[in-house]
Amino acid sequence: MGVDIASLVQLSVAKAMPLEQLIQAIEAGILTAYNETPEPNRYARVQLDRESGDIQIYVPTFNELGERVSEDVLEVEGFARIATSTARQVIKLQMRATNDAEIVGEFTASVGDVISGIVQQGRDPKMINVNLGRVEGRIPPQEQVPGEVYNHGDRIKCFVVEVKQGMKGPEIMLSRSHPALVKQLFALEVPEIQDRIVEIMGVAREAGHRTKIAVRSHRAGVSPKGSLIGPMGSRSQAVMNELHGEKIDIVDWDEDPAKFVAHALAPAKVTSVTIVDESTRSAKVVVPDYQLSLAIGKDGQNARLAARLTGWRIDIHPDTPA
Repeated sequence: MGVDIASLVQLSVAKAMPLEQLIQAIEAGILTAYNETPEPNRYARVQLDRESGDIQIYVPTFNELGERVSEDVLEVEGFARIATSTARQVIKLQMRATNDAEIVGEFTASVGDVISGIVQQGRDPKMINVNLGRVEGRIPPQEQVPGEVYNHGDRIKCFVVEVKQGMKGPEIMLSRSHPALVKQLFALEVPEIQDRIVEIMGVAREAGHRTKIAVRSHRAGVSPKGSLIGPMGSRSQAVMNELHGEKIDIVDWDEDPAKFVAHALAPAKVTSVTIVDESTRSAKVVVPDYQLSLAIGKDGQNARLAARLTGWRIDIHPDTPA
């Protein structure tokens, strides 16, 4: 029994697999198969000849003192067919493992980035499968946007959350609700972000409803908000279309927390911001009476997103309290 060593060498080169590692895997696989035969020798070992490709099972002989004195080739009736089948199976498993490792390495570099794929139908209706080319990624329920419909064949952009080697192959977890998805979508649309002229300082998002994003400019004369909005609103509109109409508030970041809090409450107009306690990061905001509902937002959404974006507790008051 044996393998074609020349073909094995060609396969190792083509698949970028170390030849010695492949040979050792074949030897280990055949030894495992031999140990499952009736009455195997516990001291047996398998050796694949690196030149001829012949596979032999060697059994040691011991003297009266228990010392190994020689080694003989063991002939097992009908085992050649099992060995050939085992070698073929081991080679397939090694090829798959190498391919999986290559995929994991390739997509690990994409963690934290946006990737495009096509929605596929799967067995679990709660899990959304996305064809990424060489492998399928998955969007679990907690990473999906409430109310968003994923139809088979739709092309969508997703945020790569995690890549790992699972029991059945590479597992790529994707997200449509992650706040960083908005940030990366703008990075694709806005050259100033790629050139580091404009920087996104923070993102607060309630997926499917509204997102607040804070930006600053590193170059005088460049408007950070204008860069993200784009000519005729084209850049921000492209991101909103990808997010199926999710509203996006773009606000100016400021080192002064009072000014930053005032900007974060846009589109509401703020009369004044008073820092109440820096240790607890709490601020009192006064807005015109007619702007109170706008500052708070529907179900408190605007104030909640502003607080999340700035990291400050915001207490909103009208300028004419009862």
